[in-house]
Amino acid sequence: MLIGLGVRDVVLIESLDLAFGPGLTALTGETGAGKSIILDALGLALGARADAGLVRRGAAQAVVTAIFALPADHAVFAALDEKGLEYHRDEDLILRRTLSADGRSRAFVNDQATSVAVLRELGALLVEVHGQHETVGLLDARTHRPLLDAFGAVAPELAAAAETWSAWRAARERAATLRADQDRAAAETEELTLRLTELDRLDPKPGEETALAEQRALLGAAEKALGEIAAARDHMGGEAVTSRLAQAFRALERARERTIQAGASPDHGAGKLIADAAEAVDRALIEATEAVGAIDAAAAAFDFEPDELEKAEERLFALRGMARKLGVAVEDLSATRAGFAARLLAIESVGESLAAAEREEAAGRAAYHAAAAALTAARRAAGDRLAEAVQAELPPLKLDKARFRVAVEPLAEDRCGPAGADRVEFEIATVPGAPFAGLGAIASGGELARFALALKASLASRGAGRAVGEQPLMIFDEVDQGVGGAVADAVGLRLRRLAAEAQVLVVTHSPQVAARGDAHWRVSKAGEGEALRTGIAVLSAGAREEEIARMLSGAEITDAARAAARALMGA
Repeated sequence: MLIGLGVRDVVLIESLDLAFGPGLTALTGETGAGKSIILDALGLALGARADAGLVRRGAAQAVVTAIFALPADHAVFAALDEKGLEYHRDEDLILRRTLSADGRSRAFVNDQATSVAVLRELGALLVEVHGQHETVGLLDARTHRPLLDAFGAVAPELAAAAETWSAWRAARERAATLRADQDRAAAETEELTLRLTELDRLDPKPGEETALAEQRALLGAAEKALGEIAAARDHMGGEAVTSRLAQAFRALERARERTIQAGASPDHGAGKLIADAAEAVDRALIEATEAVGAIDAAAAAFDFEPDELEKAEERLFALRGMARKLGVAVEDLSATRAGFAARLLAIESVGESLAAAEREEAAGRAAYHAAAAALTAARRAAGDRLAEAVQAELPPLKLDKARFRVAVEPLAEDRCGPAGADRVEFEIATVPGAPFAGLGAIASGGELARFALALKASLASRGAGRAVGEQPLMIFDEVDQGVGGAVADAVGLRLRRLAAEAQVLVVTHSPQVAARGDAHWRVSKAGEGEALRTGIAVLSAGAREEEIARMLSGAEITDAARAAARALMGA
């Protein structure tokens, strides 16, 4: 609800602060007094297009501030969240606009700088304008479906459509993913099969690279060591050295025998020396024989196939080459092989999964269309009731030749959504025999405003509006233009009925309308020339009677006019 409007230096308004209450507020005054300036000022705060001509002559800038008190669950807070603007749900919402004399404009929400477009978006959630020059909201067919849904109380059907839509969409996305997988499967299967065949042929083992590297190092060292051992045996002379030592031993034995036969003592002199020499040679023979055996044993320890090193190197190079080809570590080749096998198995099962997903998709589609059909039926029934209610409101508002209907047309499947499968539009035929068309077909601004009043009154009569606290301010600008008497009284009656559930501001020249107001403001001008200013007076009961009497009788207020005013106010 709008609770305050501050206006500074707008056209003929120098300074004005207005406090708004609930219900119906009537704004009256003589032609040219400046009633439209109030609406222009409010429009500035709500993001309307600005013109430097709105700045009062001689002032540097115009400033307009609109203050709203809103319930904590009002839709405007979601918009503030989206724009990243700070607020407190338990505090007033303040929209402010400044307009410099050079045409520059600035916008603020709760004293936070923002864009005029943001003000305009927020304003659309806070205020509806129906008047001679514009009707905001109803001409936009996108607003018609939510209005009809609220009127028809189709929340259960709407919830079912949204739920089945979500389920269908999820199934559809899963099936699409599996179809894409299947399309890629042929090429991927060929590649995976080739790689898996290569890995099967290679048959990598965990830890094999480390083992091969160690084997290659050992074999490389063994070749060199074996060469050195062979050289050592050559230097030993092999069997030749033992044969010569054996011959030397036998020769010494023969020499010892001859000296003993010649009478020499075996334990003294030459016999003893020859015996010692033979014993030394015998020991050397034994040691030489053992050394050759040890060298041969050492050589035997390095017994391996001649091409074993080459084979180890070829295997190691093959493993590392495959790892580079697949972009993995050699140690991961075995796991990669298992992954390829698992992927091939998964691809083989895609067809089965896709068939199940497509069955689920078809079931989801059928469930959604059944729910959407139920929602369509509820909307069409609600549309018939709304058309009947609006049609009943038209004759008293001098729109008896007009016909109204609610068009509920099917949408193409690709345009369906959680809100159902319908395009909803309010349509009117302004004269008998004319085809139905959108509300923009109403050429007269006054007729359009009265039609908006009829529609709003019908919606409100069925509780189709939002909660009272959420209802936007509804402005009707000279909705009674060109009508009087019973029609003006019908306008006032419907405005009063609408104001029971919403905050309504009406700019009127009709005493029948003004008399229905919960509050009455009079707009007037004072001063002359450069000092001419517009002001607003909040009228007491007595002052209201005088103002309505003036509206009835003109410049000279008669007792009869006052009596008629009292009668209107008491009606």
